[in-house]
Amino acid sequence: VQLQACGGGLVQAGGSLRLSCAASGRAFSGNVMGWFRQAPGKEREFVAAISRGGSGTSYADSVKGRFTISRDNARNTVYLQLNSLRPEDTAVYSCAARASAVTVLSRASNSYIYWGQGTQVTVSS
Repeated sequence: VQLQACGGGLVQAGGSLRLSCAASGRAFSGNVMGWFRQAPGKEREFVAAISRGGSGTSYADSVKGRFTISRDNARNTVYLQLNSLRPEDTAVYSCAARASAVTVLSRASNSYIYWGQGTQVTVSS
């Protein structure tokens, strides 16, 4: 079971990026998926989560209105659209999956059991 995140990069403040998280090894259509980020010297923090069918979403207050999480279960892929980026958004972004059949859009990283390796997002001022 693997989660592979990609799409990070260097962007100026105000710019946009689209992160992707492709799952392999098994289907993740039955799993709540989430994105987390960790900046140097800081704790990992919740960014967004999406329900199994994609109709329900949850966002951290710091990204609400700027980031959008979505999923394509046919492609076994979750996306995170990052708009109006700020220097404080600089971090390694990782995708994660909860156990099957769990439906709560948890913000706690320790409730996710599958993790990808992360992709670096750097926002310059």
